[in-house]
Amino acid sequence: MNSIESNTPTSIPLSESHAFDQNAANSPMYSSTMVRPHQTKQQALVRVVDSCIVLLSLWLSVLALNKYWPTQYDWNDLYMTYGFIGLLVFQFFAEYNEVYSSWRGSKLSNQLFRIIGSWMLTLAAMLVLFFFTQTAVDTSRLIIATWSVAAMFLLVTFHASYYYLARVASPAEKNTLKVGIVGATSLGHRLVESFASMPALGYKFAGYYDDRKDDDGRCFLTDNKTMQGNLEQLFEDAQAGKLDVIYVTLPMAAEKRVREILDKLGNTTATVFYVPDLFAFNLISSRCVMMQGIPCFSIYGSPFDQEPLDSMLKRFEDIVLSSIILCLIALPMLFVAIGVKLSSPGPIIFRQKRYGADGSEINVWKFRTMSVCENGAKVTQATRNDPRIKPYGAFLRRYSLDELPQFINVLQGCMSIVGPRPHAVSHNEQYRKEISQYMLRHKVKPGITGLAQVNGCRGETDTLDKMERRVVYDLRFIQNWSLLLDLKIIFLTIFKVFHDPDAY
Repeated sequence: MNSIESNTPTSIPLSESHAFDQNAANSPMYSSTMVRPHQTKQQALVRVVDSCIVLLSLWLSVLALNKYWPTQYDWNDLYMTYGFIGLLVFQFFAEYNEVYSSWRGSKLSNQLFRIIGSWMLTLAAMLVLFFFTQTAVDTSRLIIATWSVAAMFLLVTFHASYYYLARVASPAEKNTLKVGIVGATSLGHRLVESFASMPALGYKFAGYYDDRKDDDGRCFLTDNKTMQGNLEQLFEDAQAGKLDVIYVTLPMAAEKRVREILDKLGNTTATVFYVPDLFAFNLISSRCVMMQGIPCFSIYGSPFDQEPLDSMLKRFEDIVLSSIILCLIALPMLFVAIGVKLSSPGPIIFRQKRYGADGSEINVWKFRTMSVCENGAKVTQATRNDPRIKPYGAFLRRYSLDELPQFINVLQGCMSIVGPRPHAVSHNEQYRKEISQYMLRHKVKPGITGLAQVNGCRGETDTLDKMERRVVYDLRFIQNWSLLLDLKIIFLTIFKVFHDPDAY
């Protein structure tokens, strides 16, 4: 998922001043200071095991079937070629879907969803390869089917077992590390909860160290059982070897104080981490971009800003799926258009200006369902039993058939199949003044369906709370965008559209 993960301590110069002088900046010590991305040997090992599973499962499928049909299923160069191609394609999708991400503490269900999705995308890519190379006749469909099931079963079994052994099983008592947290803050509390959910780390929480006064809500905890003392006590415990790991979670505004703490902890043997409180901001699709060792955190961004490949895959998804869907619904759309024309006077297609990506205006197409075509400075939302909606139009709106022309908008490139639903320009101008960060939902293309819609946010937004709930889901979609999330929303939409009482 596109969340910020801090797996490395940030290197902070221990100068007493806030500004660096030119000599310090040019010194060898300063020029070599940088933050390196965290990689684990376990990640490399898991990649190797996954690769072996993909290749060996195909070989075992051929071997097993050859036992019963010796003359029909033999291992040959074509199967070996497909095995290695499948291995490479799977590694691409696994890396793309962050299967090997070192995000610690993530749920097993989330990890299995990523691994299964990566394998399903691999099979889809292999089917395309079969189609264009016309080699399907030279392979056994039974072997490919057996390989598909066997590989998925083994991948899921391996990752579930690895999750249990590496993240759930309690570590040996001798590997336990005593951890202290500087700053009894909400961020420190989140760290403690993370330690508790990951016993495999071997972290034993020793307590908080903070000498700030508990006023104005500055101090998060006042529990004497978890408060070990002030900073002087911290330095004494660290020097005495009572703490193995120390996390500094003071607010970023306390820069000078953090420098002094880190400077004094440099005279101990404890491992020290500095945790900047980036969660004080409402992060939208946040990423850590390394500029020659300098970590740069995006606060408001699009999931496609730093990953051109994501943008290409999103566009490829839209073109392929919208083309297929338009071929399937071409005839139904013709009948819907005839019905619109016969039911009431007016145009068949209703074009309304709405905001697209980056706030640019686009024309969204819909089958006309009302007796009016409002597209001005004031647009009245449709309500239940709205007199402007004709009976035939109500039927179209009930099953979202009026949205079908928007697949043409998708082919045009101004919309996507999945994304935040576009609102009328007048509504945007209204809600951007009433809802904080409302316009951030336009960091991506608007969609025909979205995370808000499959979570029940459809129909009239007659209260501000309803629109705020939509915005929350829209921003969550941008924060966690992935190709798998798109496909999941599309799948859920198919069932949701026929059972939504708020569609009118």
